[in-house]
Amino acid sequence: MAALKFIDAGEHAKAKLPKEDVQEPKVEDISADLEADLQKDLSEEATLAGFKIHPDKLASVVGSFEIKTLRKMGVEGLAKRLNVSLDEGVKSNDVPIRQRIYGPNTYTEKPSKSFLMFVWEALQDLTLIILIICAVVSIGVGLATEGWPKGMYDGLGIILSIFLVVFVTAISDYKQSLQFKALDKEKKKIFIQVTRDGCRQKVSIYDLVVGDVVHLSIGDQVPADGIFVSGYSLLIDQSSLSGESVPVSIDGKKPFLLAGTKVQDGSGKMLVTTVGMRTEWGKLMETLSEGGEDETPLQVKLNGVATIIGKIGLGFSVLTFVVLLSRFLVTKAINHEFNKWSSDDAMTLLNYFATAVTIIVVAVPEGLPLAVTLSLAFAMRKLMDDKALVRHLSACETMGSATGICTDKTGTLTTNHMVVNKIWTLDNAKEVESDGHKDVMKSELSESAFSILLQGIFLNTGSDVVKDKNGKTSILGTPTESALLEYGLLLGGDFDDQRQGPKIEKVEPFNSEKKKMSVLVALPDGQKRAFVKGASEIILKMCNRVLDGTGESVNLSKEHETAAMNVIDTFANEALRTLCLAYKDTSDGSTGGSIPETGYTLIAIVGIKDPVRPGVKEAVKTCLRAGIIVRMVTGDNINTAKAIARECGILTDDGIAIEGPDFRRKTPDEMRQIIPRIQVMARSSPTDKHVLVKNLRGMFKDVIAVTGDGTNDAPALHEADIGLAMGIAGTEVAKESADVIVMDDNFATIVNVAKWGRSVYINIQKFVQFQLTVNIVALIINFVSACVSGSAPLTAVQLLWVNLIMDTLGALALATEPPHEGLMERPPIGRNVGFITKTMWRNVIGQSIYQLAVLLVFNFAGKQLLELEGSDATVTLNTFIFNTFVFCQVFNEINSRDMEKINVFRGMFSNWIFLGIIVATVGFQVIIVEFLGTFASTVPLSWELWLLSIGIAVVSLPIAVVLKCIPVGGEMKQHDGYDLLPSGPDQV
Repeated sequence: MAALKFIDAGEHAKAKLPKEDVQEPKVEDISADLEADLQKDLSEEATLAGFKIHPDKLASVVGSFEIKTLRKMGVEGLAKRLNVSLDEGVKSNDVPIRQRIYGPNTYTEKPSKSFLMFVWEALQDLTLIILIICAVVSIGVGLATEGWPKGMYDGLGIILSIFLVVFVTAISDYKQSLQFKALDKEKKKIFIQVTRDGCRQKVSIYDLVVGDVVHLSIGDQVPADGIFVSGYSLLIDQSSLSGESVPVSIDGKKPFLLAGTKVQDGSGKMLVTTVGMRTEWGKLMETLSEGGEDETPLQVKLNGVATIIGKIGLGFSVLTFVVLLSRFLVTKAINHEFNKWSSDDAMTLLNYFATAVTIIVVAVPEGLPLAVTLSLAFAMRKLMDDKALVRHLSACETMGSATGICTDKTGTLTTNHMVVNKIWTLDNAKEVESDGHKDVMKSELSESAFSILLQGIFLNTGSDVVKDKNGKTSILGTPTESALLEYGLLLGGDFDDQRQGPKIEKVEPFNSEKKKMSVLVALPDGQKRAFVKGASEIILKMCNRVLDGTGESVNLSKEHETAAMNVIDTFANEALRTLCLAYKDTSDGSTGGSIPETGYTLIAIVGIKDPVRPGVKEAVKTCLRAGIIVRMVTGDNINTAKAIARECGILTDDGIAIEGPDFRRKTPDEMRQIIPRIQVMARSSPTDKHVLVKNLRGMFKDVIAVTGDGTNDAPALHEADIGLAMGIAGTEVAKESADVIVMDDNFATIVNVAKWGRSVYINIQKFVQFQLTVNIVALIINFVSACVSGSAPLTAVQLLWVNLIMDTLGALALATEPPHEGLMERPPIGRNVGFITKTMWRNVIGQSIYQLAVLLVFNFAGKQLLELEGSDATVTLNTFIFNTFVFCQVFNEINSRDMEKINVFRGMFSNWIFLGIIVATVGFQVIIVEFLGTFASTVPLSWELWLLSIGIAVVSLPIAVVLKCIPVGGEMKQHDGYDLLPSGPDQV
């Protein structure tokens, strides 16, 4: 058994099904005209390669449902025209030539925006355009009055500052677009099973070629246009193409399959006829423009905040301009110069206007939406490294507010690597051991009973045992079926030998509603035999007989039934997944061609071991500490579910474990009473999961995350606030309905998504706190100074630099902080909790008062305090104020790293992005002050003034400590209808 290799193909088995005879329509003779039409314009390369049908003609036959043309060729005939065997599939070395002639299975994508397009978009900002016009006018007036080059310094400084802001913004947006493009590529990674070189194998849908034989099963997305070859009860949802919600049954009479549709039920094989842009889906995609990502709830909320702040800024801007203009006009009137206007006056008015416009630039916090996008993009990239693919931006944000997780058991809490651990045949339970078990079973069972057991394993399966070119045996299929097949091989069974004689006539594949799989086979002696396997209690109810050790089918007495139920309970209490195998011999016509539902003979009960994943228990503890209730929702036996739930720490002494059928019979009032205490739901159907999620969100206002892997989980995933699909076991339908794909199917990864979601929310709050402080100080100091002294200490160029620090660089620094463990020590943030908390206002107001007090004192009494004299005293003072203001923002940025904790340096020196931005800000500030005075209206400062600027800024650190010691009122909220808890950031 060591040579066995298991290939998990998802919960619904991308598996080989026995070939069914398809009633192919009678093949008619092809006329010379039709033959000429089929091969018209076919290239010489295609003819030499053995192809006898033109790509466009083939696409037309399938896309237009030309059944008459297909009947004339026949499916086998079409396969010959495509130079492929339906049994062997495409030869790997033929793939390149097929891609050249019939095209690759890729779609034309909308070209990505270039970097220059992002620059152009950044330049569309109206306030920046007005500033550019002001700068150009300033240059014109300056050159006329002061000559070259002095006359252009002010205007050129504004233009250079604007272009610096534009380029930094464009670089940030461009990098984000590249990240999202990479994430989008990851979303589109879908694998499908095909027959190639005579072997069943997985390939990417983008590697499919015309002539491939594709295996379809429940939940798959049809990857290309094609023709039905064989299958069982194949039901296709074509709503994505036709808009029709009623699924279409595909068979020999309706053989056309179209790309983009989904398998709703059954299974089958199809011959790929059209790929890429020639498919109907490709043509549809060509007519659609790529839709952008919708704004997340937090972005919408912050856009509202930005609008309000912008309006306040506009008001300050207009007031500042009116005050400056009024003082200017009054001064001219007092000096009797109202009739004397010079170019200097024009420059003064122009500078007033530029300052007013720049105040708007600073006040409009365009960095708020940018910070959300940056933080989400950063979190998405990190989560992708941690095996979580976020499909929708808002999911990452919403996950931070999750109050409950409804999780599957198999593969999420457990490893999904299953082995048969115990087996029970009538009155005899055996532990399965690799050595000698075959001989033990042969000695216990007669030859006929042993043969029926092997038939029940190998004939009633949706999985496959294959050998590669090196003769190595692999099992393709679900973990449960792989475990059964492994056991059959352990007993000495041969998959191919068992399948050669009997002919499978009908298959009902497993689904999570019926919780069973059935087949009807015709044995070589002409007898019909039905096999069924599935959930133990369900199969046991279908049985009225049991197979004894001699191979005789005897009545299932009450004692036998009680013994079987005891075995099921015993296995389940040992955390084993239990399955029953049964069969029924039928005579021709007694079932009318359908698989019987009753009268079966019980063959065996098997107990399958699926160990709990390492780290799950710790992850569940983390959730409970974070106020997130974990509920297990599984299709397994209730005793198995309870045993696993206790091992994981989900089921507590006061919790309830309930079965799906019992739950769905409860009245709404009864549900209201028990739902808060439900921790395990066993034998649940997808409908039960959907009802549970709907009530948790509706009755209790919980924010719920739900995991799902099957097609039928789609409604619950859609209903949930956050749908989490399994990357390994999940079907394509489930993945498409989900917000996040958990690529390693691990519960610990889900907890990681919650932690990053909380980090995003907190990071945005940090940035808003930082930006509000800068906004308040910049607006008030310029306004008060304009009102009192008639001039603004911060010029247009200086304010543009502050705007860059505040918006783009501040967003980069604070929005990309990684999460820390403390985030999972507080309760979730409720649905309707205000974004700007009392804690934030305390920090903003405290820091603003300190900065304003210092800067206004220096603005009005700075020359005396600093003993500045001479012609450059005013510009030196303004430079000092500008320098002090910028350094205050540097330390404000550091203070904003934690809104509650005193130690703001924790983790700072390991965050290279944050450190890099702080160093870059300080470095560029030195360059502006010391070397770019001509453009920035600054002069070099003495080292004493530099130290004083830095010292004043450093004082903000102990002030932040004092502020954090001031208690704020607990912001209480009704939490999920259970009790009152402090909300989010204000719980220290």
